[in-house]
Amino acid sequence: MEEHKKPRVNMKAATPQLFAMMQEISKPTDGIELDPALRELVKVRASQINGCAYCLDLHVHIAREKGISDDRLHLLNAWRDAPGFSDAERVALELTEAVTHIARAGVPEELYRRVREHYSAEEYVGLLAAINMINAWNRFMIALEVPPPNR
Repeated sequence: MEEHKKPRVNMKAATPQLFAMMQEISKPTDGIELDPALRELVKVRASQINGCAYCLDLHVHIAREKGISDDRLHLLNAWRDAPGFSDAERVALELTEAVTHIARAGVPEELYRRVREHYSAEEYVGLLAAINMINAWNRFMIALEVPPPNR
């Protein structure tokens, strides 16, 4: 078995204020009600795209705690063709992909309109916050080479 890698830098030890700030702004925003399971689907999907092993491990476990089945998690990478995802989840996952790959085409107006059919303006911003925060965490964890824990 391969030896467990150690991070390049311990972010919490090196920059405790930045680490605390990232944790604080990663908390759900007061007043924005989004389904906790949906938040985890978004975080897992962005982490799949970015290839962040640490965040994938963490958020798959949290997703299970929030009631997302292993079947849905196994099919998340193929959500467009897989059964078991609601229209609202599908549009949130499409938004996740658009924001994660923002340089490709931004967030097209047509996608925004479809998102708004399922989510209020406040929920849209909440989704954007969740997507952007997991993308930020992915970038830190990948650049710091933080491995998932041995389980």
